[in-house]
Amino acid sequence: MRFPFLFSLLLLSGCSHMANDRWQGQDKAQHFIASAMLSAAGNEYAQHQGYSRDRSAVYGLMFSVSLGATKELWDSRPAGSGWSGKDFAWDVAGATAGYSLWQLAHY
Repeated sequence: MRFPFLFSLLLLSGCSHMANDRWQGQDKAQHFIASAMLSAAGNEYAQHQGYSRDRSAVYGLMFSVSLGATKELWDSRPAGSGWSGKDFAWDVAGATAGYSLWQLAHY
């Protein structure tokens, strides 16, 4: 229910400018690793709060992806480096990897 709202918010955000970046690079690895760690941390936090396994997974994924989206929105301001769909894709991939590793570690 929340994901369509966040997705439509991103589409309608009217980004000031777009980044002209590549798919590879040190910043892409940083996006991936940070998102993976945030997703796993969000999962762990939610589990310690007593949420079910499924609920904590959603919490961790949405926590990480929403921070990645917020960072890209910050970058899209006129003084920023520009919105990067590639950075955001690495954020989503990292969040998914963090979720997967967290789930594997708790079986």
